Amino acid sequence: MFGKLYIVPTPIGNLEDFTFRAKRILSEVDLILAEDTRKTVILLKHYNIVNKMQSHHLHNEHKTIIDIVEKLKEGLNIALVSDAGTPAISDPGFLLSRECIKNDINVETLPGAVAFIPALVNSGLPSDRFCFEGFLPQKKGRQKSIQRLENEDRTMIFYESPHRLVKALEQFIAVFGSERKVSVSRELTKIFEENIRGTLQEVFDFYKDKKIKGEIVIVVEGKN
Repeated sequence: MFGKLYIVPTPIGNLEDFTFRAKRILSEVDLILAEDTRKTVILLKHYNIVNKMQSHHLHNEHKTIIDIVEKLKEGLNIALVSDAGTPAISDPGFLLSRECIKNDINVETLPGAVAFIPALVNSGLPSDRFCFEGFLPQKKGRQKSIQRLENEDRTMIFYESPHRLVKALEQFIAVFGSERKVSVSRELTKIFEENIRGTLQEVFDFYKDKKIKGEIVIVVEGKN
């Protein structure tokens, strides 16, 4: 019989945000695929999990997928983790999951941490309907990606790097207007968690002269 691929979310910051089931799966599988083994080993050591690991990230996933699928066909059970959060959500995972499904290999995804959910709930903006945009293009197509959302009436969620946060807010002002409401969540679940809410102009003014660190989630109000 074929083995099974487990998609296992890991904490986005606080190591206590890890489920009993996730711990058991990572202990029992034959192999763990890790986006960065150096980061995953910290989690494994914290929970006294000893298991084999193999690197699986954006730069090698096209090359490793065939080998991984063969291992699953041989009956091995394999778990996929990213550095933080749920694999395939702005992280490696989609290509492997799709290939497993094509080959009739069972894929089981565990529920768990994902950064945009707490950011959305924290924002105070409507959460009944929203669109997740992930990371905007760094250069080519960035402005067009924002402009096509000009008339989006759902709450919009973006991931962004700290050194592009101010630029993103400035671009949002140009397209959505300075009075559109926004919430910026930084370092969610960590000691220095920060949630800054206001209009796009107010939040831009707050951050424009600051040195920004950490993971960023931007939640923008939809068009009224």
